[in-house]
Amino acid sequence: MAQPTISDVHVDQVLTNVSVAFTQELDRFVAPKVFPSVPVSKQSDKYFTYTQADFMRDQAELRAPGTESAGSGYNLSTATYSSAVYALHKDISDQVRANSDDPLNPDADATRFLTQQMLLRQEIDWASNYFTTSVWGTDSTPSTLWSASSGSTPIADIQAGINTVLTNTGYLPNKLVLSYKVFSILKNHADFVDRFKYTTSDSVTADLMARVLGLDEVLVMSGIKNTADEGASASYAQIGDRDALLVHSASSPSLLTPTGGYNFIWSGLNNSGGMGGNTAVSRFRMEHLRSDRIEIQSAWDFKVVSSELGYFFSNPVAA
Repeated sequence: MAQPTISDVHVDQVLTNVSVAFTQELDRFVAPKVFPSVPVSKQSDKYFTYTQADFMRDQAELRAPGTESAGSGYNLSTATYSSAVYALHKDISDQVRANSDDPLNPDADATRFLTQQMLLRQEIDWASNYFTTSVWGTDSTPSTLWSASSGSTPIADIQAGINTVLTNTGYLPNKLVLSYKVFSILKNHADFVDRFKYTTSDSVTADLMARVLGLDEVLVMSGIKNTADEGASASYAQIGDRDALLVHSASSPSLLTPTGGYNFIWSGLNNSGGMGGNTAVSRFRMEHLRSDRIEIQSAWDFKVVSSELGYFFSNPVAA
C-alpha cells in the first residue's frame, strides 16, 4: 500500500499558526504557566542542578590587610530530561471537504480540535505527576477545611505556606494554582469577600485573590476530561480535583534562576512555532482513504527542579 513520502509530509505553517492562536485562547490549561518552557535542541540530555544550602550559607568574612579573601563555592550536579513525543491525527474526507462552504474550515477546525487534545494530554500529564502529594517540599491539609461553615482561615493558611517556602529557600512563591473546586469555595469565603465588600460589588476574581495574597498570579484549573472509553456514556471530571499548590515559578528560565519546575520542550519537531515551539501540524494526502490527514505532534518533559519551592495543599476543601 502506497504511503506518503517525506516530501509529502511537511509542517504546514498556516495550520501551525492556527494551533498557536488557539493555544493562547485556552487559558483553562495552566501547566505551561506553572513550569516555564525551556526549548531544547536535543530530545534528551542533561541539565545542571545546584545545592541550595550552598547559596544560603553565610560565608563572607572580614579580611585583614595583606591576607587572602575567604574561599567559597557551590556544588554542581546534573539531572536528565527526555522529551516524549505525542501525536494525534484527524482525517478529512473528500466528501466532507466538498460539502463545506469554505475549503479551509475543515482544516482549521481539525487543527483546533487536535490542539485542544494535545493541551488536554499535557494538563493531565502535569496534574497527575506534579499536582499531587509527595512531590513538593511540604504537603499540608488545613486543620479546618476551607469549605467548613465556620472557623476556616484560608488566607492565614496560605500565608503560612508562603512563609515556609521563604524560610526554606529564600524565595517567595509567586503563583498559586487552584483546582476549580477550591477556587469556587475561596471566591465566596468570608476571608476574601470581606476584603472587598466596601470597595467593589464585583465577585472575587483570581486577580483579586492574587492582590490579597501578594502573589503575581492565581491560576485556576478548569480543564475537563472525559474518562469514558469511546462509545460509552461520557464520564466527565475536573482536572485537579480539590487541591492547591503554592510555587515559585521563574518568569524567564536561565542557568541560575530558581524555579519549582521546568518544561523541557524539544524544538526539533518544529523550529517555527507551536505550543511553545514544540508543536508541528502537518497536512498530507491519504489517497487510499480519499482523505487529507491533519496531524499534530508535540514533545515535552515536565521536571521538578527544586521541590522546596513548592507547598502543596492536599484536599483543603471537602469532596
